[in-house]
Amino acid sequence: MNESQTPYGLMAEFDEPEILVKCARLAYEKGYRKMDGFTPFPIEGLDEALGEHKNWLPLLVLLGGIGGALGGFAMQYFANVIQYPLIIGGKPYNSWPAFIPITFEMTILAAAGVAVLGMLALNGLPTPYHPVFSVPRFELASRQGFFLCIESRDPQFDLKKTRQFLESLKPVGVYEVDPW
Repeated sequence: MNESQTPYGLMAEFDEPEILVKCARLAYEKGYRKMDGFTPFPIEGLDEALGEHKNWLPLLVLLGGIGGALGGFAMQYFANVIQYPLIIGGKPYNSWPAFIPITFEMTILAAAGVAVLGMLALNGLPTPYHPVFSVPRFELASRQGFFLCIESRDPQFDLKKTRQFLESLKPVGVYEVDPW
């Protein structure tokens, strides 16, 4: 890395998931907000320790389901009442009980589609490259490594002080993450 270039951040490696959660909580208490944890499996409490409390996905799925239901009903209403009205078996044009199965199916279809696309968008996927991939030991994050990365865009970030803070947590190692 060039001397004048600011690193993407500093990354600490830990042996145990509990230690990572404890250290993430300490970093949050110290004032760091732009940080992320990388683990081979989901760890209960890590997102709270990193300060991520709000999840928008359930709201997006609800809105997608409501939109699907309204769209499914509107599609049938338009076709059966406005565009091509037929009296079938003496029923009114707007025979809403007949619209229920398709309305339900459109609700499920739209909610599932929004869930998949929302999950991808909110997780920032796909990410073919991320600066943390430049750390050689980061390949352990998919097998047995537990990493905490504090980004340089954090207002509290100071290369020297942040390195000292991470080293005080007794990690396996502290690594500088090269920028893009």
